[in-house]
Amino acid sequence: MSADTKEAAARSLAARMVARGRVTDLDGFLADVAAREAQMPTGLDGGIGIPHCRSAHVTEPTLAFGRSAAGIDFGAPDGPADLIFLIAAPAGADDAHLTILSSLARQLMNADFTAALRSVPDAEGAAALIRGDEAPQAAGGTGAVSAAPASDDSASSSASYDSAVAPGAASAGATAGSSAPAPTAAPADSAPAGPFRIVAVTSCPTGIAHTYMAAESLENAGREAGVEIVVEPQGSAGFTRLDPAVIAAADAVIFAHDVPVREKDRFAGKPTVDVGVKAGINRPAELIAEVREKAARGEATAPAAAGADAGTPVERAGDSAEGYGTKLRKWLMSGVSYMVPFVAAGGLLIALGFAIGGYKINKAPSVMDHFVWTQADSWGALLFQIGGVAFGFLVPVLAGYIAYGMADRPGLVPGFVGGAISLTINAGFLGGLAAGLIAGGVVMAVQRVRIPAALRGIMPVVVIPLISSAIVGFLMFVVIGKPIASAQKGMTDWLNGLTGTNAVLLGALLGLMMCFDLGGPVNKVAYTFATAGIAVSDPGDSAMKIMAAVMAAGMVPPLAMALATTVRGKLFTPTERENGKAAWVLGASFISEGAIPFAAADPLRVIPSSMVGGALTGALSMAFGATLRAPHGGIFVVPLIGNPFLYLVAIAAGVCVTTALVVLLKGLRKPAPGTAPTETADGGTAPTAPEHKQPVAA
Repeated sequence: MSADTKEAAARSLAARMVARGRVTDLDGFLADVAAREAQMPTGLDGGIGIPHCRSAHVTEPTLAFGRSAAGIDFGAPDGPADLIFLIAAPAGADDAHLTILSSLARQLMNADFTAALRSVPDAEGAAALIRGDEAPQAAGGTGAVSAAPASDDSASSSASYDSAVAPGAASAGATAGSSAPAPTAAPADSAPAGPFRIVAVTSCPTGIAHTYMAAESLENAGREAGVEIVVEPQGSAGFTRLDPAVIAAADAVIFAHDVPVREKDRFAGKPTVDVGVKAGINRPAELIAEVREKAARGEATAPAAAGADAGTPVERAGDSAEGYGTKLRKWLMSGVSYMVPFVAAGGLLIALGFAIGGYKINKAPSVMDHFVWTQADSWGALLFQIGGVAFGFLVPVLAGYIAYGMADRPGLVPGFVGGAISLTINAGFLGGLAAGLIAGGVVMAVQRVRIPAALRGIMPVVVIPLISSAIVGFLMFVVIGKPIASAQKGMTDWLNGLTGTNAVLLGALLGLMMCFDLGGPVNKVAYTFATAGIAVSDPGDSAMKIMAAVMAAGMVPPLAMALATTVRGKLFTPTERENGKAAWVLGASFISEGAIPFAAADPLRVIPSSMVGGALTGALSMAFGATLRAPHGGIFVVPLIGNPFLYLVAIAAGVCVTTALVVLLKGLRKPAPGTAPTETADGGTAPTAPEHKQPVAA
């Protein structure tokens, strides 16, 4: 290569990809390469530069190789690089062909491989080495040429065929998708005095090169040190979770990563070294020695807390230790969690539109046709119409991300298609739930089918979206769509017909649910039920009453805890009194989670008290006929509430009842003679050293 800068080198190699039809926009692709380079230099020790990126301008996973006689600075600590590999991956390609590029990255840790690339006399020979057509020979082999002419010493190698897998691909392939089994633990009784065992996780922002190079480097160093090491590369083509038995049997853990480790809690409670991915490439032996020293000293991370969140719902969905019911709940919560921002933004915009333009603003013409800068009605119409567009995404997003939680990114297309069809046939949220589950199941089934190697490259971008969308569309339009639409209509009619005692009882039930787990699954079910009713351009009066009752009840627990710490602060620890100050703001903003620290410390007193107050508030809100068009906002959307004064009365009543119950129950605790009561984590009390002051009574 004649290039003397990394930018020029990338352009030279990318031009070859353009000539092969693998890159559609040279400048756009180079901008993506530069953006990746800005995250972290891609130079490696040993004279290697490996610029790489995922880009929408790439049509097929491709690698181009060039050799520089003078060397090019890619930011490696030991100086310029003479072996340059430009790796290009499509933005949406998560399939076995990325494994080919990943296996090449592993080969760069093989000294014979890099020596052969330095001595190969021509571009054709270099391409053959990269494809695996020729086995690398150690440096100094007969007939080797130390340097070929710099002007044409470059080669382009496609990763779109199986022969591109160089030695070592088998280990890389085991991490690229679900088709390859994860490593399993050796029987515990087969080697009672076995070697030191390490499990490791590697990852980088792109998940193509450094991820697998660090894995290979750690494995090589482990063999040299006589250590048994198993690596979980969390690459761009997905990852296969290590067998829980392997993790349990490990003596230590190494994290070499530049992006968050997925499901990190699996490795809690063991001696751990946590470094960047380049450290895993450049100094693996030091990392192994360091983690062994930590194990010898007995240093370990804290064990995972019971019920701790191990990551996003999507990341936790495939844990083999979980039952189907738990997985189903997480899949559904995945969809709800992605939907809630659309609900909040769209609902608040619609509510502001009504507040500014009046309650007939939903009849206004499109602002594309009529918008007057100086008229409040035009601004109200603008906000209303933007909010309506945001609300139009609710069901597709719900369905799409339920499918995403089940099948990862391949589930998005059929999920969104199924959600959009649900809107088309008036199946609403029930249809969205069904469409998401069906889409995820269909994609998971398709992914289990053995596919010929020639078709693997088009699976993620053509075959899976095509087949899954067709199946989901058929089922939604022809088979289950009408029954679900009828059920949705029946539920809506039932809600619209609620009056009197039935409405009050529903408000109490929703209040109990909102305060039962303070932002957990039961709380989310009640909230989703309420938002489903107002997620239309013209919601019914009953739907707006339900939304008002749900928000009012959700505000009660944190506000009550804040009030309790204010009026009887001596019943609470100093930390709880500080949390009480924050709970004022959280409760006023309708963030029920503000009460979680209190419920975690004293669940037997706080949760029942909160449920009583929440039920009272929900029932009163329904009885007072308060309505709410916005799905969130707390006291900040009071101007948008129907019957706002009585609505605030309902909230105040629930807060006072909950506060009184919490103070009463905490005051009834009986400390041991001569001791002051101190709360324990299970909600009870424990004696402390004797104090001169008497225990506080309620």
